[in-house]
Amino acid sequence: MRFIDSQRDARAQSRRLVVAFGLTVLLLVLAVNAALAVGWLLSGPLWLAGGWYFPRHFWAVNTGVTLLFVLGGWWLETSQLKHQGGVRLAERMGARAARPSGQLDEQRFVNIVDELSIASGLPRPTAMVVARDQAINAFATGWTPQDAVVAVTQGALDHLTREELQGLVAHELGHIGEGDTRLNLRLAGMVFGLEMVYRLGQRLAEPGEDGRRFMGALMGLCLMGVGWLGWVAGHALQAAVSRQREYLADARAVQWTRSRDGLGGVLRKVMTQQREGLPPRAVGPSLQHLLLVGHGHGALARRFDSHPPLAERVRRIYGRHMGPLPLPAQRPVGDPTVVHA
Repeated sequence: MRFIDSQRDARAQSRRLVVAFGLTVLLLVLAVNAALAVGWLLSGPLWLAGGWYFPRHFWAVNTGVTLLFVLGGWWLETSQLKHQGGVRLAERMGARAARPSGQLDEQRFVNIVDELSIASGLPRPTAMVVARDQAINAFATGWTPQDAVVAVTQGALDHLTREELQGLVAHELGHIGEGDTRLNLRLAGMVFGLEMVYRLGQRLAEPGEDGRRFMGALMGLCLMGVGWLGWVAGHALQAAVSRQREYLADARAVQWTRSRDGLGGVLRKVMTQQREGLPPRAVGPSLQHLLLVGHGHGALARRFDSHPPLAERVRRIYGRHMGPLPLPAQRPVGDPTVVHA
């Protein structure tokens, strides 16, 4: 794997997608103005004598309210996620602090986090475990490297060798080092802001207490249509950015561990679990991008999947297609250095 070239390509593609995200917001503002103008004309002025007319400051108010909902929703959502902190957000996803003193596999995990933090030059993140999840998976959270958390599932501790666990942790540290957790949380907030435009239209389209719909209902329906299209476009762009950051973190993992078989083995074992019918643990859509492996299926779902296909990630790591890797018949035993720092 040419990890330097892969990192450069992923960063360039991410920048283009972020710019496209900003253009989506601009187009949404223009589309909202057009939709409200059509709704206003069809609700009365188009049929009245005297021709077309719009209320005073019609365009300025529409633009201001749209930006208020988009940017206000973005600020509220990102502020909430930022306030929770890395540890609280990880606990919300079912993780607890690692217990190295009583569990050999968790001691091995903590040791690897320490080793790779030194190798990568990053502050040591908090090590956490999702104890009730048998699927091989992991995630990183935190607004800054100083607030970061790296969590792995019990399935990862049970089924991965030390080299593979190193690749897994290096991937998550790659996300932290590149600022991906902060970027993705910001994009999640922006998608929430785009959804707020749809909610505004939904509110306007609701009937009154007497069951009658007022003149604004038509404008509300127009706003709902535009808001839904904006949300779909924003969600698709957010997923596209996330997929590029996964490629970037994969390249970082290979660079820091100098091993293709580390992370490559992890992904190939995940392929085996999925083939056997053990899907990744489902989390909310706003947090899906944090996981090592998502759970999107089908052609349409891949458009909105925050993760690239496993087969493509494995191909990029090895330079050729590789099949699933069998899971160990029994829980692997760590090497004698497991209990030593």
